Amino acid sequence: MRRSAAGPEAVDFAADVDNAALADDDRGDAMALQGRTVFISGASRGIGLAIACRLARDGANIVLAAKTSEPHPKLPGTIFSAAEQVAAAGGRALPVVCDIREEEQVRAAVEQAVATFGGIDVCVNNASAIALTDTLATEMKRYDLMNQVNARGTFLCSKLTLPHLLKAANPHILNLSPPLDLDPKWFANHVAYTTAKYGMSLCTLGMAAEFRGKVGVNSLWPITSIDTAAVRFALGGDAMAAVSRTPEIMADAAHAVLSRPASECSGNFFIDEEVLRGEGVSDFSKYAPGTGDTPLQGDFFVPDAVFDRSPTRIKRGY
Repeated sequence: MRRSAAGPEAVDFAADVDNAALADDDRGDAMALQGRTVFISGASRGIGLAIACRLARDGANIVLAAKTSEPHPKLPGTIFSAAEQVAAAGGRALPVVCDIREEEQVRAAVEQAVATFGGIDVCVNNASAIALTDTLATEMKRYDLMNQVNARGTFLCSKLTLPHLLKAANPHILNLSPPLDLDPKWFANHVAYTTAKYGMSLCTLGMAAEFRGKVGVNSLWPITSIDTAAVRFALGGDAMAAVSRTPEIMADAAHAVLSRPASECSGNFFIDEEVLRGEGVSDFSKYAPGTGDTPLQGDFFVPDAVFDRSPTRIKRGY
């Protein structure tokens, strides 16, 4: 596994971190991502940051590629505060200001990652734009934004990291995108968002076939809504957050997927809860503290068959 020293712009507090103190029951004996370099888009907050911190606990090198270099008036976190959290978790962090709509910025971010850490082992396409508007209410600039970030951004980040992934020992691309369920109910109320989001999933479908046996390419999606800034500020506020799980469930599921052999794990559209149940997890209460017996809010794009086989009490909100 690659263990190159961090470059001068990487945040590395490893000398000040007692890694033994970080070990806990759910860290596990084997740190599968130790020394590996993970490129994560949109990792300044939410699910992307949670994944970054979970992989950092293994001792991974985390490239935080996101636009947020200055504090947002309503949303917490920047790439620099995220880097501090990654370093505190036990990893090395390289914060890079990067708008994934811009090819040259992504190329520069990838080059900086390789110069700092010696290569790239994993690409996590997390960045996404959302607007749940119907056809007549969707402005074309919003349509373009969603497609540029979601579908095009995922393709671009994958394309530019792939030359380095193909040199890695256990390379993975993980797209935070849903199963390709073509039930019209997922399109009827927000066809622009759905097509943009499914564009990410089509990258999974196509690249898994194109790079079969060479790079593991998978999607991961939550069965419930996740308490993120998007939920609190765009999808339902505190009421929705109260019946959502924390981003840590996606982080733990991502860790499980990325720890698997890439040659044997590709072309899957994973659901977070099902991944963790497959890993032996049966108690999910830590991901939804305070909800008790209250049904959780189901997420968009989850096929009925997935809800049907889950023992979790989930409200289907479509």
